[in-house]
Amino acid sequence: MASLAPLADRSSVTGAGREAPWCSDDDLQADADTAWAVDLGLLDADERDPWMGEPDSAQEEEPAGLVGMMSALAVSSQDRHRAAAAESALIRRLLDAARADPASWVGEDPTLDPGWIDGRGRRVAAVRRDREDMAVRAVVAEIAVRLRLSEQTVRARAAETEILQRRCPNLWRAFADGNVSERHATETARLAASLPEDPASWAEFDAGVVDRALRLAPARFVASARALRERVHAESRESRHRRAAQDRGVWLTPELDGMATLTAFLPAAQASEVMARVDRAARHLRTRTDEERTLAQLRADAFADLLSVGSAAPDSDGGRARGRAAVVVTVPALTLLGADDAPATLDGYGPIDLDTARRLAGEATSWIRVLTHPVTGVPLALDRARYRVPTALRRWLGITSPTCIFPGCGRAARDCDLDHLRSWAEGGPTDDHNLAPECRHHHRVRHETRWHPSVGPDGEYRWISPLGREVDADPPPF
Repeated sequence: MASLAPLADRSSVTGAGREAPWCSDDDLQADADTAWAVDLGLLDADERDPWMGEPDSAQEEEPAGLVGMMSALAVSSQDRHRAAAAESALIRRLLDAARADPASWVGEDPTLDPGWIDGRGRRVAAVRRDREDMAVRAVVAEIAVRLRLSEQTVRARAAETEILQRRCPNLWRAFADGNVSERHATETARLAASLPEDPASWAEFDAGVVDRALRLAPARFVASARALRERVHAESRESRHRRAAQDRGVWLTPELDGMATLTAFLPAAQASEVMARVDRAARHLRTRTDEERTLAQLRADAFADLLSVGSAAPDSDGGRARGRAAVVVTVPALTLLGADDAPATLDGYGPIDLDTARRLAGEATSWIRVLTHPVTGVPLALDRARYRVPTALRRWLGITSPTCIFPGCGRAARDCDLDHLRSWAEGGPTDDHNLAPECRHHHRVRHETRWHPSVGPDGEYRWISPLGREVDADPPPF
């Protein structure tokens, strides 16, 4: 079981502004563990250590003078870093506990029954591995919901803690003492994770990185630590590049006021070639006497033109796939007619301005009606003879529930499974009241752990966690 490294050498950093002596390392460790356990709901507040006092106890008097304020700021910063380390350590310990004893999260082990036979033909070892995996998924979801974090963040913090504690114990100790920031710790874990399974490389990297972290601000530290990682890495650059290229991808990040950031993670040679082509086109346009756009604006416009008009993605046969990509825009009918100003929404982004919506609507070659009027012909309820969800109903549910209904999950409904909340086998109908989008991950969490959804009298979705906590589903994003 992971535990925090001991807190040491505090007097030289934290003496100013404190008259009471520091408690022992064990007391501080217990204090941190207890505080976070209370916050996570694993311990009742009245079970806290008496040494901690009341949670809303009076604050220390504000120090007088600039020197006193600077000293208090240093203490506050160190306490914040120390608390972040304690929180990350507890996250990892919870995940480790779920692996060691999955029953609290996924129920009792069926393989212990002498007459057990797996319906999917799995062996005992495979079933137990699946139980550990699903228990971890369940506890990650529980932590994410309670702390209002993404599940990806929870998993990342647990992984970073494991990497630091195992590969960079000196840097972890400095983090646990509050002497380096979360950014230092996160970047160190990211770089250390890319090192091969070579304890000698880990030790050399740890020794160098902790010295840099204690002296450099994060931006300078990252550059220096990357150079150190290159020096101690035993694997060839060619092998590392081939492996890293497997992670290439493109993603879109919504921004404010109808804007978005399009990011591509590519091999450096390809990225440089694309950038050179965009820059060349922008500089050519800049030579026009009537051109008023800045070079940055011209690069952005050239990039958009290159992708949307001047080029096409290769198809599965290596040729070029032509035609305009599908863009889904939902526009209220009265808005489109100019009788209302209710916002339009762009699928995967959110609200957009009406001029853009009307332009896209005017360019549309076909329409899909989604009005909830009988003349549309959209089947919002089906008889019990049909289990499979028809296309029209799937489209409708993508509008009423645009994302996965699990709290905190933002995966688009088009990439989700449509789950029968009341199972088909138990008489649940295939209609818009009994179907909801769940991403494949949360679909499995729902059916293979003690997480389960319910629908309240108000028609709102709720989830019950394995620890019995009731959590409302997120409201629609748009």
